[in-house]
Amino acid sequence: MKRLFIPVTLVAALATPSYAQDDGEGLSLMERGARMFMEGIMKEMEPAIDDLGELAEEFGPAMRGFAETMGPALHDLMGQVEDWSVYEAPEVLPNGDIIIRRKPEAPEYVPKEGEVDI
Repeated sequence: MKRLFIPVTLVAALATPSYAQDDGEGLSLMERGARMFMEGIMKEMEPAIDDLGELAEEFGPAMRGFAETMGPALHDLMGQVEDWSVYEAPEVLPNGDIIIRRKPEAPEYVPKEGEVDI
């Protein structure tokens, strides 16, 4: 509910016509209020943004290693699969194998010539 309150309030404040007097700096009271509101939101968000930066620094090397190792294999897989919407979410078996099943309503798979159907 709190997540919805801020955007709704901001939209309402920005959509309301500004009838206030000019403050001499070219901004009406409504515009100054909206600016102060946004500055307050940015100050509230600053710790979360800093935490996100630290998390990126922590996971960056691991993600880079994953991309270097798995990148070519994933590229090959993307080239082989024409339509990902006909597959279920991957499933991890008790022995650690990962399988991706075709959805029951998916059209029947027809192997290409020379391809082995397992």
